[in-house]
Amino acid sequence: MIVTIVKVEGLSELAEALEELPKATGANVLRRTLLEAGEPVADQAQSLAPRKTGALQVSVSVQPASPSKMTRTGKAAYDKQNKVEVVIEAGPNPQSITQEFGTVHHAAHPFMRPAWSAQKMATLERIREKLAEEIEKARARLARKAARLAGK
Repeated sequence: MIVTIVKVEGLSELAEALEELPKATGANVLRRTLLEAGEPVADQAQSLAPRKTGALQVSVSVQPASPSKMTRTGKAAYDKQNKVEVVIEAGPNPQSITQEFGTVHHAAHPFMRPAWSAQKMATLERIREKLAEEIEKARARLARKAARLAGK
């Protein structure tokens, strides 16, 4: 399993705005943002996956990272200090690994890596846009809640 770590710089205003939110709210904002931004990558991976049985297409998903479900390599790359991590993966099918990287008897026919390569810049832009939108929504919800509590 290859783990790609991407660091985006230049989002300091959004990071500051995110820090102003309560921790749980900030984590939920990040989770929603990353899950939504990863969907087009998963969609493209599904379209590039071989259609022999359709099992690989169905197994591609975007979900929060869970160390208990990771391989040894994935666990080594998992950063416990991050508030939220999301993975785009081709499920537990051993065929996804052989398809992506090949074997001695089968040439590689990658579908996850090309999907990420084609979508990475657009995904980073979606993250920036969606994060700003989600932060504003969270601020509005918190303001409504404060007003409701002040009215009681």
